[in-house]
This record gives sequence, C-alpha cells and structure tokens, in this order.
Amino acid sequence: MTSRLEDRIDQGTGRTKADIVLKGGRFFDLVTGELVASDIAICGDTIVGTCEAYEGAEEIDITGRIVVPGFIDTHLHIESSLVTPHEFDRCVLPYGVTTVICDPHEIANVIGTEGIQFFLDSALETIMDIRVQLSSCVPATHLETAGADLPIERLLPFRHHPKVIGLAEFMNFPGVIHKDPVCMAKLEAFQGQHIDGHAPLLSGYGLNGYLSAGIRTEHEATSAAEALEKIRKGMHILVREGSVSKDLHALMPIITERLSPYLALCTDDRNPLDIAEEGHLDYLIRTAIAHGVEPIAIYRAASISAARAFGLRDRGLIAPGWRADLVVIDTLENCKAEMVFAAGRRVTKELFATRKPVAPVGLDSVKARVIKAADFASPARSDEQPVIGVLPGKIITEHRRYRLPSSGNQATVDLTNDIIKVAVIERHGKNGNHANGFVQGFGLKRGAIASTVGHDSHNICVVGVSDEDMAVAVNRLSEIRGGFVVVEDGKVTAEIALPVAGLMSLEPYESVRHTLHHLRQAAYALGTTLTEPFLQVAFLPLPVIPHLKISDRGMVDVDRFALIS
Repeated sequence: MTSRLEDRIDQGTGRTKADIVLKGGRFFDLVTGELVASDIAICGDTIVGTCEAYEGAEEIDITGRIVVPGFIDTHLHIESSLVTPHEFDRCVLPYGVTTVICDPHEIANVIGTEGIQFFLDSALETIMDIRVQLSSCVPATHLETAGADLPIERLLPFRHHPKVIGLAEFMNFPGVIHKDPVCMAKLEAFQGQHIDGHAPLLSGYGLNGYLSAGIRTEHEATSAAEALEKIRKGMHILVREGSVSKDLHALMPIITERLSPYLALCTDDRNPLDIAEEGHLDYLIRTAIAHGVEPIAIYRAASISAARAFGLRDRGLIAPGWRADLVVIDTLENCKAEMVFAAGRRVTKELFATRKPVAPVGLDSVKARVIKAADFASPARSDEQPVIGVLPGKIITEHRRYRLPSSGNQATVDLTNDIIKVAVIERHGKNGNHANGFVQGFGLKRGAIASTVGHDSHNICVVGVSDEDMAVAVNRLSEIRGGFVVVEDGKVTAEIALPVAGLMSLEPYESVRHTLHHLRQAAYALGTTLTEPFLQVAFLPLPVIPHLKISDRGMVDVDRFALIS
C-alpha cells in the first residue's frame, strides 16, 4: 500500500483528512528519549504527521498506550524457525517485528539458488518486510559436504533484486584473512554494498584484516570485551538472543545510550515454541530493561540503529516522512504489542489472507543411505580421545579429551561422565560419508535424537546412548523427508516432519509449536538436561564455531580449521 507524494503532503499539512490517525496516545521519541503526547497521522505506508492534531478517515483511540517504531531483527535464518516465510510472517509480525534481515543460508546449502529464489519470491508476498542477504558461504567450509555450491557467479544475478541488501554473514574468516581466492571473489564483487560479518573470538591483527575487507556488522560477540573491541574498530554489533545462542546478558554492559547508535538486536534464531512462551524481540527489550538497561538504548537498538546499520533509511523513527511501521504497546517496560502497523496496514488475520502462496521447494532433499547399528561402532583407544563439550545456551563448544571405556575392541558411552555418541551422515546423495564421535553435556540416559537440521551443510546429525536407537532415528528421517526424531527402546516416541529441504514444515506454525512441545517432552524423558536439545544437536556439525565440532568427514578442530585424523 504505497501513497502518492501529493497525498502525503496534503494530509501532512492537514489540508485533507489523513487515511488513519492514532489518537490519545504517546510516542517514544528515540531522538530525545521523551514520551510525547501526540496524534500520529498516516497516509498509505507513510507517517505524515506528529505533534499536531489531525482528522482521519479512520481514527483509532489508543488512550493510555505508547507507540514505538517497528522492531527490526537484523540477523536470522527463517528456516531455523522450522516454518516457511509465510508462516514466520504470521507468527512473528504480531509481536511487533515489522522488518527482518534474513540469510537463506540453510536452504541454500541444501538446494542452492532454488532456495534463495524461494525466499525472494516469498518476501515479495509477506506483510512483514523480509530483506535478504545473499548467502556468502555455500558450502560454509571445505570440511563438510553440502548439497550445493554457490560461487560468486551464481550470486550475482540476485544482487539487484529489490529485497536484497548485500552479502550475508561471512563465516569463513580464516579464508578472508588468508585471502582465499573464492572468498576474495565474493568480497570484491560486493565492495560498496553491505557485507555482514561472522568472526567469533577474532581480535587483534586478525580482526583488523577481516574488517579491512569492508565487513561492517556482526552477531557473534559473546562478551562485552569482545563487543567493545569490535565497536572501537567500526563494527555495528548485533546483540543476539535466540533459542540456543543467548548473549544478551553478557552484552548488557554495552547497551547504553552512548553506544546504542552502534548496536542492533537479532535472534539467530527462535523456534515457534520459544516465541509462544517468551516472545521475539519484545522479549529482548523487556529483559534488558528489567536488568537496568535504559529504555532509549534498547529501543534504539531495536529500530533506528538497526535500520541505519543496514541502509534502511526510511524506517526506525516516528516522524513525518518515515515508513509507518508502528507498534502500539502497553508500557516501555512490558513491551506487549497490542496493535501493529506494517507499512501503514493494521495487522489482522484478514491482512494475512491477502498474500499469494508460494509453492514449496526441496521436497525430496533427504537422500541418505540406510543405516545399521553397526555403523556407529568406534574403535577403542588406549589413550584419550577428543570429546565435544556442550555449553548450555552457547553454540561454542569445548575441545575436551577423555579416556573412554570399551567393550571388546569398541569404545562405548560413559554415562557417569555424561558422554554419549554423536554421528553425522551425509544426506545429499553426494558421497555417503559417515563420521562418528563422542559428545558430553546432553544428559541423555537412553535412546537417541536425530535431525536433518545440521548447520551449516544440514547433513543428518544424531546423538544417542544406543546404537540401535540411533539407527532407527536416522532411517526414520529419510521416511518423513527430514525433520527431528526421538527414539527410545527401538520405537519412535516423537517426531516432526520438515519436508521443505529437510528444514521447514508445511504445517501452520500453531501445529509446529504443538509438535515441538511434544518433542521436548520426549527428549526430556530420555534424561536430557538441555532446555533446547534439538537446536543443540543442530549446531554440533557447525565447523565455523569454536572449538570442536563434527562433520560428515570427521571430528573438526575449529581452532586449527582442520579435520582430526
């Protein structure tokens, strides 16, 4: 719903009635930090009046309420919400998130440019403004097998699409620092456009070299000290709080009025169950304020600072001439969205019904071979061997070493030390790779959990106590065309089918939320102590996050960026 320039001027000057006027409330001025009692006049998709009295063709009484700019999630992968972009739109927009900047990296790693096109087509239909960063690392590294390969030549046709901002998180920071030719070609092509970063724990000279490539934003800072160094060196820090990666509390010391122009918020990612239980960016806002963060700092990070970081110059303030992305909330502290406007349109069920559907893609992406229990055998060793150490609430894992018990000539799980098996199975039909290892920190006492969501290449990842249960879980994933499966004593106790590239459901988000609740309960019945065990499984094969991971090619020492022989 656009608006003519002449109409905006006439309605802004009060010569004609505004299309919509919000009356009786106050808006949060993110310039001065004041709550300003004011009418808000809207013409089409644009705010045309504040701080004056207006008449409207439609007048909405918001007495006692506060209006803030729509929230902007600056980095996420919609696929990790386990629903399609259309369902994500319907799920998240009512929480006040009017813009998201997504990287279709997950689906691109499975089916390549077809997945990117699916997201761009969807973004043209959604009510929420979905902006796309072109996936920079497909495959993410040479240490794993992806379903696709996207050199720069395959990205360039998308570069000038109206929904594209720039190049997505550049995860291969060693490749940048060492001037890998493939990395250099992508960086060269996007000089002058936005390039998003991804360099966990990188500092000093290495960080300087990385930033010299023109990278400006990043969401991987996990401590205030790390974030402050990156801010000093010109980065815009995206404060992240998702279902697995939870950095908000660690970064609260930097969320101040002084630093807020250099901060934004992101989720990276939240699933529908957590959204229902906690919220989305509204959860970050009220949590920060409850812990002493100044409201102006966190609301700036949620809107105007985020918009400026990504070159979205039309949104983020409540002022004439700015995009009418508005959230009517109860209080600044509680941040409960009672009414949402997206480009001047009041968000309702009827508004969502106006969207055209987009056909799903990647429905036959799971091509794994049949697995047997014997495939999970690991030779016994007399010395210590590497064990992935899970840190709850972090995607960073520790590189631990243990001498494991054995039976015959095979290493076995060590439940006393909470060490169970982990395996990754190539599922794109490329080579049939299978790698085994051990992981500590899940708390499982029995059974197995398997997933086709396995960042970044999305091979099958399975953890378990029983080899037999692990095999049942993996094979069931092929039967349901991807998803999550929980197995106990040879029986599937819970599952969710994710047939869209093995990543997303075809069901409404309400159904996905209900199924995820059942999945969690089934996982808890196995003894897991992790709040979100499924996404924790999904991040075990991510070889760009320190310190020890596993791919279909073997255990990966991320600090050396090499496979462990």
